Amino acid sequence: MNEGRKYTIYAVDFDGTLCESVWPGIGSPNTALIKHLIKRRREGNRVILWTCRCGNRLEEAVSWCNSHGLKFDAVNENLTEMIEHFGNDSRKIFADAYIDDKAKVKARYCIPYKAVE
Repeated sequence: MNEGRKYTIYAVDFDGTLCESVWPGIGSPNTALIKHLIKRRREGNRVILWTCRCGNRLEEAVSWCNSHGLKFDAVNENLTEMIEHFGNDSRKIFADAYIDDKAKVKARYCIPYKAVE
C-alpha cells in the first residue's frame, strides 16, 4: 500500500486514542503513543490527525497536541501529495496505518480481509 513512497502515513484519532476520552474536555495524554508518533515523524513519516472534532474543539485538540510536541502534516484532510496523486480529496483519509480506539480486528467480519486465491 506504500506505492513506492519512502514513508508511512499514520492517521490517528484524538479522543480515546491520543488522550483519555472525556469529551468535550481533553483527558490525560497517551504519552507512549505521542512519543511513538513524534519518533515516526522525525524519521520522515507523515501523521494526520483524524478526528470527529471540529471548530473550536478541533483547534483545542491541535493546540493540545502541539503542547505535547506532536505536530501534524494534515488535520482532517488528506496530504497534499495524496490529493495530487489521486486527483481529488475524498472524504476518506488515505493512510497506511489507522490508529483509533474504535478499531477492531474481528474474525467474524473477515477483518483484516484477504482474498483467497
